[in-house]
Amino acid sequence: MASLDPPSTLKPTQVAVAMIESGVAKHRTRADLVFFKAVAAGVMLSFGGLLSEIVSGGSAGINASNPGLVKFLGGAVFPVGLIMIVLQGQELLTSNMMIYPMACIKGAVPWWGLPYNWLIVTFGNLVGSLFFAAVLVKYTGIISTAPYNAYAVTFAMHKAADPEWHQIFLRGIACNWLVCVAVWQAAGARETISKIVAIWIPIMIFVACGYDHVVANMFSVPLGILFGAELTVAEYIRKSLIAAYLGNIVGALLVGLPALYFYAPDWKAGGLRDAEAGEVINESEGGTSSNVYEVDKRSQ
Repeated sequence: MASLDPPSTLKPTQVAVAMIESGVAKHRTRADLVFFKAVAAGVMLSFGGLLSEIVSGGSAGINASNPGLVKFLGGAVFPVGLIMIVLQGQELLTSNMMIYPMACIKGAVPWWGLPYNWLIVTFGNLVGSLFFAAVLVKYTGIISTAPYNAYAVTFAMHKAADPEWHQIFLRGIACNWLVCVAVWQAAGARETISKIVAIWIPIMIFVACGYDHVVANMFSVPLGILFGAELTVAEYIRKSLIAAYLGNIVGALLVGLPALYFYAPDWKAGGLRDAEAGEVINESEGGTSSNVYEVDKRSQ
């Protein structure tokens, strides 16, 4: 007898529709809620960034003989940040770079909402990251001794000073390609453990490889500056923030645009009457909303 339980993952078409509905939910959410969710997301991602720096910076002995292992260990712990963001339904700029354009292209939300949302989330993520770097790291003194303080400076210079502008831009593309794959996979998973695994693998890859995430850098680069890195705020904005920001946009579109082409080419902006904030990405136990299935039927 065939099982009546729903499948453990959604079909790609259902995930594509879920992303569009998530864009509608974001558009309908009040600006103050979006901002404070973005602040929380900046803090959560910074927790992962701090843990990664502690592991990598405190493994000098291993790094001398096996630097690849240290890169893997740092990458292995960083994903806790995005896992907390997704499971709590917070607002992260780099995932919105995929979700919002998908909804705009399909006519589900107006185009003016895209820069409006990105601006609010950008500053929210920045506020959360800077608060965490200054108040919960620098002023608490938790990494103010060697080798952690020196590693914070070295890491910031490695991210924002050593590479060329075009290198940071290209690294940003690869980074958010992987981040958006992680968000896509998490949206398709029905239960928590699957979501965690779906997020962990792509995020571990981007961190271990050294790609650039604009929000992660909002924590790590200012932290290095706070500890004395020879880098000005203007240099960070010009070379790192702008380059990573633009690269992350391209990386997000490399996931979102093919998804629309492959899985929702005939989808129309109907059936979104009941979209609510957080309804799709953070599904309640028992499966996706019926609205997703109704729209999915019309898309096939």
